[in-house]
Amino acid sequence: MNETHPVPQPLEVGLLLETVQSQQRLAEETLARLGEQLRSLETEVGAQVAYAAREAFLQLGAEADAVRTQLLGLRRAVGMRAALWSAAAALASAAMTVLAVRLLVPSAAQIDALRARRALFAADVRRLREYGGSVELRRCGAQGRLCVRVQRAGPVFGAHGDFLLVKAP
Repeated sequence: MNETHPVPQPLEVGLLLETVQSQQRLAEETLARLGEQLRSLETEVGAQVAYAAREAFLQLGAEADAVRTQLLGLRRAVGMRAALWSAAAALASAAMTVLAVRLLVPSAAQIDALRARRALFAADVRRLREYGGSVELRRCGAQGRLCVRVQRAGPVFGAHGDFLLVKAP
């Protein structure tokens, strides 16, 4: 089976070529219009993106200003709180110093009473020295017992002769 194709006629070929050319012109025109629409769309999208970016940056700037204002308020509050704590610490320190002075330093009446007792003790020491009460006392021996310097050449006293004269300095 041998199939044969009929040979197209020159008129039919011309019509076919004309149709192809017409379709090609339509496709080129459509592509040109699509290109223009694409450029127009790109321009519009670019403008929209620029507008959206500008709006976002303006909003970001406004929010940054609000945060800055809040931080300045917080800074003032912290500064005030720190000043109050410093003042309270200084006041507490001064109060403790005054209290310590009141507790540790004797009053004028106590100082006068101590001076009077000192005068009495000084008088007692003078009288003791007048009676020969200036003796040299030390700790002696391994046990640190109290001992006194005596005159060995002097007389002895007591029933068993166990008292000696103290040597005055």
